[in-house]
Amino acid sequence: MSEEIATVDESPFSAQDAAFMRRALQLAAHARDAEDEVPVGAVLVHEGQIVGLGWNRNITLSDPSAHAEIMALRAAGEKLANHRMPAGTTLYVTLEPCAMCAMALVHARVGRVVYAAADPKTGAAGSVFDTLVSERHNHRVEVQGGLLAEESSAMLREFFRARR
Repeated sequence: MSEEIATVDESPFSAQDAAFMRRALQLAAHARDAEDEVPVGAVLVHEGQIVGLGWNRNITLSDPSAHAEIMALRAAGEKLANHRMPAGTTLYVTLEPCAMCAMALVHARVGRVVYAAADPKTGAAGSVFDTLVSERHNHRVEVQGGLLAEESSAMLREFFRARR
């Protein structure tokens, strides 16, 4: 008598999550290749539709706030004609948001953040700070990390290794 073992996919991420993160990774590669920026990309999604895209542009624009997350929020705000994001909005980003970006996400009322690589130096989604889920804010953001983390980490390592 043979025993079959049922396997259960325990990943907290959907196929749609993976597809949007792959798009964020493409944007990170664009930042690196086209603008010589730190390779971080972001995709803002509402009801399965992309409402904002962003990649790091702080060097290109001489703007310290032009991180990928901020650029995606700016694009979505313009598209949606609102400074607040609709309920259920998800941001996919290739690197854990910093404190500046985390607070912008809180103020914009983004519902969920999915990030690839953790940032053990300045991450504000659990690595260093817990800004997105702080009870001190009037809005908390659901956070999930680690989706396609190795791909993102490898891109970042390669970028910084080439500059040393």
